[in-house]
Amino acid sequence: MVNPQIFRAYDIRGVVDVDLDEGILYKIGKGYGTFLRRQNLKTVSIGGDARLSTPAYKKAFIKGMLETGIDVIDVGIMATPVLYFSIWKLKTDGGVMITASHNPAEYNGIKLNQGLQSVYGEQIQDILRLIQNEDFETGEGSLSTNDKIDEIYKDYIFEGIKLERPVKVIVDGGNGMGGPYLPEILRRLGCEVTEMYCEPDGTFPNHHPDPTIEKYMTDLIAAVKNSDAEVGLGMDGDADRIGVVDENGKMLFGDQILNIIARDFLIDHPGEKIIGDVKCSKNFFDDIKKHGGIPIMYKTGHANIKSKMQREGLLMSGEMSGHVFLKDRFLGFDDAIYVCARFVEIMSKTDMPVSQFLADQPKVYNTPEIHYKSTDNDKFNLVAKVRDSFIEEGFDVNDIDGMRITFKDGWGLCRASNTTPVLVLRFEAETEERLHEIQKLIEDRIEELK
Repeated sequence: MVNPQIFRAYDIRGVVDVDLDEGILYKIGKGYGTFLRRQNLKTVSIGGDARLSTPAYKKAFIKGMLETGIDVIDVGIMATPVLYFSIWKLKTDGGVMITASHNPAEYNGIKLNQGLQSVYGEQIQDILRLIQNEDFETGEGSLSTNDKIDEIYKDYIFEGIKLERPVKVIVDGGNGMGGPYLPEILRRLGCEVTEMYCEPDGTFPNHHPDPTIEKYMTDLIAAVKNSDAEVGLGMDGDADRIGVVDENGKMLFGDQILNIIARDFLIDHPGEKIIGDVKCSKNFFDDIKKHGGIPIMYKTGHANIKSKMQREGLLMSGEMSGHVFLKDRFLGFDDAIYVCARFVEIMSKTDMPVSQFLADQPKVYNTPEIHYKSTDNDKFNLVAKVRDSFIEEGFDVNDIDGMRITFKDGWGLCRASNTTPVLVLRFEAETEERLHEIQKLIEDRIEELK
């Protein structure tokens, strides 16, 4: 039996040999193939990351798709954004990436696409129901391989970036899939690049591949501080999320990275709408307005944001978690390799250090994401109870995704994670004292209502 808990909001993910094995990948391949066939879609490109289970899982998934009549192009071992690129380049109807992104080594998973849009939410549940009912199309698909996408992708990124001066960069690949791409591209652009952990290794021997959490960036922070590098760039396991360390070894939050890119973008695109998710700082939303843009606060989740971007024809969006989406000069999906190159391009236009890029913003005090343990059954109900209690008391509550309460001197967020059994909290205020007050108010309410 397939564990329904692995069919999550944005992808399918579970523990190797517990939740996932070749038989389950085969069934999911049949479910996804059927999902496409019933929309009169026929062609899929498939790639995988460097996790030890990926080759066997990819083979099993391909077998399932072929038996539903899907024509499959195997594009090899690669980063997730390169798989997305293959969908665009090869004009396939869909795409499959065997990856568990930034999860630990014992995990694997599947990201599914229909065109350049993620298959997510109710669509993933539709695929689960096809599998549970063994309601599959039958057919004989064809299998071919294409080993040229990597080089075509690198050329595409290289040709779309123009540096005004060389930049000294340290790249921490996290032993994920970004390492074989970014250093080479930056060197071709003229940068001086020092590599750390850029060899893909599915055991992740050096640190967990999540560049948005400081404890996993300590080696990169130390390397930048002990060198004359201008910036440290990190990527997650499948290279769709970016992390940045300034020349002093200070990490930038995802909304700050997004803010820097947005300022540059708005020079040529005044009046454009830019999405930031509910976890982003007030400074981000205010800064977009100040620089001539229209900020939109929206739900967290790369699939949610890509879908809204497509519906509204937007050119730029991003999340606190390090997903940045650029349709401006690019293809609209989240690609840490491209975004790193674009960040370096912005750096090359000035001699100002990265630490000064946002130095003109008001001083605020904020927390990183805080995870409050709950259960998958309880988390949404608990957030709803907390939200409703504050609305009843007349607080200024935005409920686009959980609840974000705005005060005159700060804000607090409480939302249910779509991927793990936790509530996600974040707080910000004009003073440290006020930050603690807002945090205590919301955390106490959660404890009271849980």
